[in-house]
Amino acid sequence: MDSLTENKKAALALDIFAGDSEMGKLMRRKDWSQTPLGPVESWSQSLRTAVSICLSSTFPLCLLWGQELIQLYNDGYRPICGAKHPQTLGSPGQEHWSEIWHILDPLFEGVFQTGQPAYVEDLQMFINRNGYLEEVYLTFSFSPIRDESGEVAGIFHPIMETTAQVISSRRLRTLSDLGTKVGAAKTLEECCQIAIATLLHNAADIPFVVLYLLADDGKRLQLCGTTGWDKDWYALPRVIDISASGELEFPFAQAIHTRLVELVEIASHKDCNNVPLNTELPKTKPLSALALPLIQLGQDRFTGLLIAGISPHLSLDSDYRRFFELVAGQLTTAMTNVRAYEEERLRAEALAELDRAKTDFFSNVSHEFRTPLTLILNPLEQLIAETQDSLLPDEQHELLNIAQRNAMRLHKLVNTLLDFSRIEAGRIQAVYEPTDLAQFTAELASVFRSAIETAGLQLIVDCPPLTSPVYVDREMWEKIVLNLISNAFKFTFVGEIVVSLHPIGDKVELKIRDTGTGIAPEELPRIFERFHRIRSVQARSHEGSGIGLALVAELVHLHRGTVNVESVLGRGTTFTVTLPTGSSHLPSNQISTSTPASTSVGAAPYVQEAQQWQKEENLWFWGRHKVAAPKPPPIKPSQFSTARILLVDDNADMRDYVARLLSKQWQVTAVANGATALAVVSEQLPDLVLTDVMMPEMDGFQLLSALRANSNTKGIPIILLSARAGEEAAIEGLQAGADDYLIKPFSARELLTRVESHLQMVRLRQELSSNRLKDEFLATVTHELHAPLVGILGWTRLLRSKELDEATALRALDTIERNAKNQAKLIEDLLDISTIISGKVCLQSQPVKLTKIIEEVINTMSSNAKQKGINIVKTLQATSQQGEEVGVLAVPVESELPNPKGDTVLGDRDRLQQIVRELLANAIKFTLKQGVVEVRLDTIDSLATIQIRDTGVGISAEFLPYVFDRFTQAEVPSRHSPGGLGLGLAIARQLVELHGGTIEAASEGVGQGATFTVKLPLMMAVN
Repeated sequence: MDSLTENKKAALALDIFAGDSEMGKLMRRKDWSQTPLGPVESWSQSLRTAVSICLSSTFPLCLLWGQELIQLYNDGYRPICGAKHPQTLGSPGQEHWSEIWHILDPLFEGVFQTGQPAYVEDLQMFINRNGYLEEVYLTFSFSPIRDESGEVAGIFHPIMETTAQVISSRRLRTLSDLGTKVGAAKTLEECCQIAIATLLHNAADIPFVVLYLLADDGKRLQLCGTTGWDKDWYALPRVIDISASGELEFPFAQAIHTRLVELVEIASHKDCNNVPLNTELPKTKPLSALALPLIQLGQDRFTGLLIAGISPHLSLDSDYRRFFELVAGQLTTAMTNVRAYEEERLRAEALAELDRAKTDFFSNVSHEFRTPLTLILNPLEQLIAETQDSLLPDEQHELLNIAQRNAMRLHKLVNTLLDFSRIEAGRIQAVYEPTDLAQFTAELASVFRSAIETAGLQLIVDCPPLTSPVYVDREMWEKIVLNLISNAFKFTFVGEIVVSLHPIGDKVELKIRDTGTGIAPEELPRIFERFHRIRSVQARSHEGSGIGLALVAELVHLHRGTVNVESVLGRGTTFTVTLPTGSSHLPSNQISTSTPASTSVGAAPYVQEAQQWQKEENLWFWGRHKVAAPKPPPIKPSQFSTARILLVDDNADMRDYVARLLSKQWQVTAVANGATALAVVSEQLPDLVLTDVMMPEMDGFQLLSALRANSNTKGIPIILLSARAGEEAAIEGLQAGADDYLIKPFSARELLTRVESHLQMVRLRQELSSNRLKDEFLATVTHELHAPLVGILGWTRLLRSKELDEATALRALDTIERNAKNQAKLIEDLLDISTIISGKVCLQSQPVKLTKIIEEVINTMSSNAKQKGINIVKTLQATSQQGEEVGVLAVPVESELPNPKGDTVLGDRDRLQQIVRELLANAIKFTLKQGVVEVRLDTIDSLATIQIRDTGVGISAEFLPYVFDRFTQAEVPSRHSPGGLGLGLAIARQLVELHGGTIEAASEGVGQGATFTVKLPLMMAVN
């Protein structure tokens, strides 16, 4: 009977707890009689049905039954229980969910009392399901289950955990707010305060923040801010010395040393299980923190330390750690941007201060210049007037004119600087008078007509009469118009300059348009900046202070007007000045008052400067453009010594003056910039170069560097001329390679004396070098010719004695023959180099296949190689016209070298053989016994490349540049070199160049072997 009862119980349990789910199996094994629900057979049908529905659902579902809310749940609900499972199964809810029962109990009561369901979305709860109070977000509902009597007997509790989604959204919002808010910070202090305030709004993820930043000295961390930090944990130091060698007494020191994210425990664990009911939020303190070094992006530079508390209610998983790293990254980026902003602000302030200092300096100096300038200009003007009709030589008249012209130019610059200082100081008092602006403007433009038309340009003046006068300061308007027309003429070489003035509504508009070189778009925003000059544009002169257009802008502003510029590079520029008509916009106290002392110098300096630009025979360029060398003035060579001097200076007056001084004793070629000077030097080497430092396109230092880098010009004496005075400037010039440094202004006597001294030193060095070369040449030739003669004469005497046996006699004859051949080779090399140098070589050009040439030379010299045990390897790399490798073939010396397609060159067969022979002989000569010499032929595109590589003694880096020089040999141990005149490689280079090819030598150094590469144009390229 008992057995039957047990079987019935088992069948009943299997029926209620059906299925293969883990919870179904667990429920079938559980002794329900030990639970408040009692044995399964006593359960009501409504409970059985509810349990069956619960287990068959894949959605997380919990069944709470009876007034005690006994829990039954399926597999989907198990993760929500965490470590509370399986104790929660079959037990009252309050027994295991005490920490959240103050939230759940009112909901349960409402369902039992009203019979109405309840729904909650993303409810925050702190659940102790894994040993700590965990922050959890749940979306769930409570639905009533009625029993057979119709009363509420239980609750269906479907539930879904949304913790990950809610926390991710919260963290994303924090990162977004942080990036937006700190991006607006302008200082580091502001950036730190904004960051801390923003992070404070997410105390759930970051319960506290501590921020340290690296001081400017890079040795100290300074506390910038903190929030949420509990002083009971640790007293934070305001400054941390990270330069100390010892260990830092700081819990987060490891992150400072390693520059890695470190996890640090800051408090002991608290018992968080016994939380009283009805507690809204837990008060548990953080137990740990992350120390995150702030590393500047792109520079791997440590800039600070962020200490972020870890919530005691969250697990530090990969997502949580990544969130902290993103916070640190955004903070680092913001601070990097702030630092860049601060640096740019400081740079701008420094530039502004420098600009003010420049103006102040020039203003002060300009005041001091006016007195001596007056005492220069007035006597000059008087002297020129008194000697106008005198019989003074033309040269002296011209010197007076040069002095006056440049004094006037200096006067103009001084007055412009004074205008600036007065405008900045607010001391300028404009006098606005009613003016017939159309007539006045036309008169000002007309003074340029002669200079403009002489230059081959057209001046168009379109200034029709205006209906009413315009209030302007006449002297200021004069400077505006003259500066703009002068600027247009400076940059215009063909076409026209148009000056127009027209009324536009209640304004009057002045336009000055040219067809000149134009202005690059990137230069337009800075066109009215003081001391700014446009680069990379063709112009009539390099000189100028860069303040003319800036002064125009200031003067127009004083008239309450505007000035704009439009330009198309290469097509021209238009300046537009707009002034209001009437006088209501002007200060009433500055209308029709007495005129203050004028700084105006009139139109004369502008016109004289424009006329002087035309006297220059060359037009110079900045940047990438080149110009032809100017033709020097005609010189009668018979009047001067044979020394040739190249004078380089962009100032026409200075160039003419110095050229006139030097041409009384030497032949002078005068040019305006370094690039033109290089072109002149390439045609004919001068004996001395006299160059200014500040020049367009290529300055004096660049010219000096180019001349010193060229083996043909590195020995030419170079004297630098510069306005930069002082010992440092002179040292800089001499260290750059100049022979002398002459500071402007200099006396004519000093200039002539220094030039004469350097020319004498050049002649002295040439004589000494010539004598030394003669002595060395004679000594070398004598030694090399004497050596084989000793062998020939010695063995000849022994043969005549007739005391030698047959074998020795044969060896004697071989020695005599070998020495005779060596001597013949020496003589042949001497004759060859003499013929080549004198230009008497006549090439018998014909199509020649290089493979056959190489094969013949190798066959001829293979016996010499075998005597030293040297292995010659031939390698052919056949290539296509595009240089694509199609095959590599290496063959021993005894094999025939295959004939690649397209290996034919146009040249002299014997001379090409001589090139290969000289290079191969050189390789064998300097390769040790049992070494290897590789001969390789490549044909790529339009070139044939012959490469001879050896494993010999190599070439030192010091000797490599001179390896092809005549009568030059490297110093190597005597066992490697049987002597020679040092002509073989020199002859090879000359012959290669005569065939339109190139030759190069390369070596890794002594003992590393050498490689010689010859490149010749193929026949198809020649055709």
